[in-house]
Amino acid sequence: MASIASPSAETWPALPLEAWRETRDTLHLWTQIVGKVRVALAPWINHSWQSALYVTARGLTTSVMPHGADALQMDFDFLAHQLVLQSSAGRAYRLALRSRTVADFHAEVGAALEAVGAPVRLHGVPNELPDAIPFAEDRVHGTYDPVHAERFWRVLVAAERVCQQHRSAFLGKTSPVHFFWGSFDLAVTRFSGRPAPPHPGGVPNLPDAVAREAYSHEVFSAGFWPGGAGWEEPVFYAYAYPEPEGFREGPVEPEAAAYNARLGEFVLPYEAVRRARDPEATLLRFLDSAYAAAADRGGWDRAALECEPGRPGVPRPVPGPEG
Repeated sequence: MASIASPSAETWPALPLEAWRETRDTLHLWTQIVGKVRVALAPWINHSWQSALYVTARGLTTSVMPHGADALQMDFDFLAHQLVLQSSAGRAYRLALRSRTVADFHAEVGAALEAVGAPVRLHGVPNELPDAIPFAEDRVHGTYDPVHAERFWRVLVAAERVCQQHRSAFLGKTSPVHFFWGSFDLAVTRFSGRPAPPHPGGVPNLPDAVAREAYSHEVFSAGFWPGGAGWEEPVFYAYAYPEPEGFREGPVEPEAAAYNARLGEFVLPYEAVRRARDPEATLLRFLDSAYAAAADRGGWDRAALECEPGRPGVPRPVPGPEG
């Protein structure tokens, strides 16, 4: 049977925030509920990596999580518009993604976890949001537009591909390309290998201890954010912590990229990438040039930390005994 392409099946689709703001806000909270299942079940990994979601060929996944002697996985499917729960005990549950309040979604996820034999007690308040409403009480957010949810996921797929290429050119410690549901962004992070000064904390509804552990070492981090919280357009971003002197002067490419003092990072409008002759090359230039600005200004040992970009099927060459 031939597959039928989705009407939204565009590699870099339009995603103006005003067109899907209510869906974005609702989906942000839904991903927080699912993400908190990971926090409740998975052992802590450096920089809170155990909490993140991952891009899939159909949406976002928790990946496999331990639950006693069994395993549990939860997947947002933005093609069939379902939340799929599966356990290693052979139980499965599908929850339709449709407009409903966060309170109702929270209750239905709880029932779904019970149905697959994996009841989980969740922390009931959203993270990293000011004036957060407890999930069980949130009847303000309840919009789900499947077209824009799919478009958002397709942007994540395209951005994840470029971030993986950027990640491949680093020998030092680097994060997976993952989706942080607290801030609702896709991110990849490189590390200099040196400790960082304690993070000041102060992130809304996030324990300072979590922020300090996340930023325990010097980082360069970049990714995609669809906008929100007063920021009215989707952007690619790049920042360094701690920010080295002169970082904001760059230089960072392409010309559309600029340092934003309010955010404390370089931003490149999504539309500038989407409309470029070669979107992937344009985004990679942004990631690589922003990293170079952070590494050069921060005194990173670039010769020891970097390598040639990876190629499919080709092992990375390693110098012999004679160098």
